[in-house]
Amino acid sequence: MKILIADDHDLLRDTLVAFLDAEPDIETASVGDLDAALSLIDGETAFDLVLLDFNMPGMNGLSGLDRALVHGGGQRVALMSGVATREIAEKALAAGAAGFLPKTLAAKSLVNAVRFMAMGEQYAPLDFMTAAEDAPRNALADKLSKRELQVLEGLTEGKSNKEIARDLDLQEPTIKLHVKTLYRKIGASNRTQAAMIAKDAGLF
Repeated sequence: MKILIADDHDLLRDTLVAFLDAEPDIETASVGDLDAALSLIDGETAFDLVLLDFNMPGMNGLSGLDRALVHGGGQRVALMSGVATREIAEKALAAGAAGFLPKTLAAKSLVNAVRFMAMGEQYAPLDFMTAAEDAPRNALADKLSKRELQVLEGLTEGKSNKEIARDLDLQEPTIKLHVKTLYRKIGASNRTQAAMIAKDAGLF
């Protein structure tokens, strides 16, 4: 079973690859944007399933899904996201997506969902699709200020303090202070651990 994973967050992509490659009958390829994914789809390798991150470069909302679905002579494509709403998931499924995977999905559930979709079925977690629209905000997000969330997102993207400072138009010492504070708030001891905590909580 060959699976293509397209996600611009290196840490998250590598984690997904590790989960799936641990299975004896699953082989993965991975890229960081839609154009690279489309190039592989059009190549010689036939993928049983393509997993696309909803927010990565080139996607432009659901138009990226539409493009992927018509490449390679028709392809099974599923969306992944930590921020997409139920409405977006419903539209993706209606457009022909093989499924929708929240990034909060447990590893075992992820593997089962991938197998299910690769066999031709359509998948979306029942609890996500039936959750009330006014569900409470993410518990981890509630612990952090807006600026701390922006800094944490930068960490999940593997950016340095200097890069985050430039993105947010702040001084690097200010970023260091935010990093130290958010570590304490979420119980992280380093950048990788902070990024993993954010991923497990489905923040980005």
